[in-house]
Amino acid sequence: MGIFQDALVRLNRVVMSYAGDAVFMQAAVSAAANVIVADGDTDEEEIEAALVSMRANPILEKSYDTLTLEKALFEALARAELRAGRLENLQQVAAVADRPVEHRQYIFLIAADAADKGGITESEHKVLDELAAALAVDKASLLA
Repeated sequence: MGIFQDALVRLNRVVMSYAGDAVFMQAAVSAAANVIVADGDTDEEEIEAALVSMRANPILEKSYDTLTLEKALFEALARAELRAGRLENLQQVAAVADRPVEHRQYIFLIAADAADKGGITESEHKVLDELAAALAVDKASLLA
């Protein structure tokens, strides 16, 4: 039974890499969106940094084109304008909490790349703290 389950897990990973990992993508855009709106200003440089970081991610790069990522990011940004939307975005991020640590770190770093444009503000640090807690990653070591 163990060999059979292992084969199914590997097959599922292959299928997900071709079909697209929508949960991972939603977590990435939601994390980036919450950081981008954290300081009250939706900065084009932060949006572009998030998109560049997402396109550099091997999971997202294989499954989604730039237009799809951009559309999902702008939907997450629209949600993030309201507190309830930011909470929904945070729940999207928390949905990957059971994933391997590398996946969770990727999501955190995508958000951190967006925040780092122009320097990370205090409000962005607060959002990064929330994201690190939701993802169970070490913010300090990832930002070092």
